[in-house]
Amino acid sequence: MLLGGMLVACNNKQTINNDMKQELELTQEWDKVFPLSEKVNHKKVTFETQYGLTLAADLYTPASPDPSKERGKKLPAIAVSGPFGAVKEQCSGLYAMKMAERGFVALAFDPSYTGESSGEPRRTASPDINTEDFMAAVDFLSKQDNVDAEKIGIIGICGWGGIALNAAAADTRIKATVASTMYDMTRVSGNDYNDAFDNEQWRHRNRENLSKQRLTDPNAMAGGVLDTVPPQAPNFVHDYYDYYKTPRGYHKRSGNSNDGWRVIGTQAYANSRFLYYINEIRSAVLVMHGADAHSRYFGEAAYHYMVDGKAEGYKFVGEPNPNPENKQLLIIPDATHCDLYDGGYEEKEGKGQPKNMIPWDTLAEFFTKNLK
Repeated sequence: MLLGGMLVACNNKQTINNDMKQELELTQEWDKVFPLSEKVNHKKVTFETQYGLTLAADLYTPASPDPSKERGKKLPAIAVSGPFGAVKEQCSGLYAMKMAERGFVALAFDPSYTGESSGEPRRTASPDINTEDFMAAVDFLSKQDNVDAEKIGIIGICGWGGIALNAAAADTRIKATVASTMYDMTRVSGNDYNDAFDNEQWRHRNRENLSKQRLTDPNAMAGGVLDTVPPQAPNFVHDYYDYYKTPRGYHKRSGNSNDGWRVIGTQAYANSRFLYYINEIRSAVLVMHGADAHSRYFGEAAYHYMVDGKAEGYKFVGEPNPNPENKQLLIIPDATHCDLYDGGYEEKEGKGQPKNMIPWDTLAEFFTKNLK
């Protein structure tokens, strides 16, 4: 009787797993905002999350000669996502490709409800679901024949930098993490920029507006990058426009390049705090930020809380990190927020020229050292 019950349970489990898989219509042509490197191989893949969503991704591997065959062993791997509201055809794919050029298997994925990944309504976010997205990417990489499951890291860019830190705090399989030009989406959603509205009255008013929005038009969109930017706008608004609204980074599936996110799509972020346990991350972490980035305070606060258990702007206090020696803060001179999306561009003779401000070899050295 017990055996029969176990067989039924196994059969039910198999049915559930099959039901989770969804057929996605993936674009097969190369439609990234960067050219494909001759040093890598590329293919489109899908994988499932524990929430029953199917994510679309690009898998980059080193081109021939295959380093895994040269060394006779499996390769370390890295999962990449971000920025918040962007797609894998933008800078997360570039990061993945650059890491594959340097000998890693690298996966750039569209988060749930975003890009080519599944989930309705579109452009919705959740602290739990987005953290699971990263952990599901680790699941996928762990099962690849050419990947060493004990050597997996992650890279989170912009808003996904904070999500990456949250995932690293939750998932001990993640052996090394890079948070690049990071936002803490929970902090900015709850307090606004530079904690300008960190008070109960503002949060209550914001909660009231979002609560009403759920009944008036729950699928209304907002928050995309402006189509035109007035000269007096803050520098970071121009910075976003220069990436998301020009050929440098525009993509038709990117919320940031177009009409943004559902107004209520990030409601849960405002009442959460991602980084509460990052001071307990024992694995290696590199926080990389631009010296001139408007978002620099997010990265510095996250680093100091991660190491010391306290930081300016955080009301919570924890114990100092048990492994502070493998935590790094890297500030890139003269770099803005979006310069760390693709290395930065500047106008010369009427044409955009790359500034190459991302230290790709430094990132590769960090992963090589810590994925061992």
